[in-house]
Amino acid sequence: MNVRDLEPKSMWGHFADLNDVPRGSKKEERVIQFMMDFGNSLGLETIKDSIGNVIIKKPASIGMENRKTIIMQSHLDMVHQKNSNTDFDFDSQGIDMIVSGDWVTANGTTLGADNGIGVASIMAVLSSNSIDHPPIEAMFTIDEETGMTGAIHLDASNFSGEILLNLDTEDDDELSVGCAGGIDTNTTYRYTQVPVAPNSQYLSISIRGLLGGHSGMDINKGRGNANKMMNRVLYHLLSMIEFQLVSIDGGSLRNAIPRESLAVVAIDREKSELFISEFNRIAGTIKLEYASIEEELSIEVTDAVSEAKAVPQEEKLKIIKTIYAVHNGVFRMSPDIEGLVEASSSLARVVVSEGEFSTQSLQRSSVESSKDDVANTVRGPFEMMGCGVVQSGDYPGWQPNPNSEILKLMSRLYEDSFNEKPKIKACHAGLECGILSKHLPKVDMISFGPNILAAHSPDEKCQISSVQKYWGFLMSTLQLIPIK
Repeated sequence: MNVRDLEPKSMWGHFADLNDVPRGSKKEERVIQFMMDFGNSLGLETIKDSIGNVIIKKPASIGMENRKTIIMQSHLDMVHQKNSNTDFDFDSQGIDMIVSGDWVTANGTTLGADNGIGVASIMAVLSSNSIDHPPIEAMFTIDEETGMTGAIHLDASNFSGEILLNLDTEDDDELSVGCAGGIDTNTTYRYTQVPVAPNSQYLSISIRGLLGGHSGMDINKGRGNANKMMNRVLYHLLSMIEFQLVSIDGGSLRNAIPRESLAVVAIDREKSELFISEFNRIAGTIKLEYASIEEELSIEVTDAVSEAKAVPQEEKLKIIKTIYAVHNGVFRMSPDIEGLVEASSSLARVVVSEGEFSTQSLQRSSVESSKDDVANTVRGPFEMMGCGVVQSGDYPGWQPNPNSEILKLMSRLYEDSFNEKPKIKACHAGLECGILSKHLPKVDMISFGPNILAAHSPDEKCQISSVQKYWGFLMSTLQLIPIK
């Protein structure tokens, strides 16, 4: 079955059109032009602001001119991740989508439902001649996934709306009214390479098959972090047998839990049997610990062909011990909202190569003071090692407003529509509402969306029946926007 045949056809059709356009973060030129062409083709006022956000304005349907203007908002970029055995060029290819039962997924890559379903929903409303709606200001932001620069540099003068509907939540029974802020911690350290000892054998250690996922929404699910797992393997081997560290390449994106890591080491050929025996012992222990969560986890050692130099002994110890000391995972649970992760950190990227050791990590918190605390906790071990540390991309959280008019309206609508109460939640992810609320302080904001699983990973999938539920809820919400 083709995605374009799914209901609602207009929304899925726009999603398919969108997924034909490469739109990785920091590479949004083509999708920006795509949205500009879309708005202009409808004869609607279409604006591109100085940073690249696209705004499309549509007048109210007849009879709804007296309703409050709403801002419908989603981000244009998507996370580009693929399985290591998938041959795919994100810069030139459209996403290869698959319909399987009640789910839409992609062939070995991320799907882009985050936040493509939201974008397609807005496109469907803008292009429709039959959907009644209040005045609409559609806001399509850029670079949400790698810094939220679109939201940060938004030109607020383009908007007069009083209510903002953010379509970037990934559970269809939730209404999101708050989110975490975040800060990136990037580190670098230079070392002088040394020759590999004579009679050495190069070995490649690989960790693959981890679930990965969103480093905010999935951080409390006990999933393995490939960078920390690789370091645990190396630390154990360090205590049992001498080896030289040649390289490490772990993780990919700053906001994704790392699924894979590859390290190359050099050992004395006469000690290879002992090395492999100890490797198998620690690999077996880790796999046993994660057996109920990481069913596809692979930890293997194979021969490698290399002529690369190694890290000096003292620097090797610093690197491995520092990574071990760096906090990863949940840092603090909220004392006020049950089940909410307040603060966390994810060690997303570790690279040791050609004389440089570098890392990338992302700290999140819904409370500014604990965001500073977890960021300093991560910063400390790297500074003690002597790394250069740069913390940047700081963005605020979104503080819940229990008196929100749109929250009360949509809560009642949800209960009437589905005979159950929605979950009113703050999420442990960087929704743009936190930043947008600083630009648009008088705008009443809420976030919702359909069920999307494993966002930011090649296992990402979107539930078809949930999209239909969400679409109906969105249509009903448009009819109930209050009078000015």
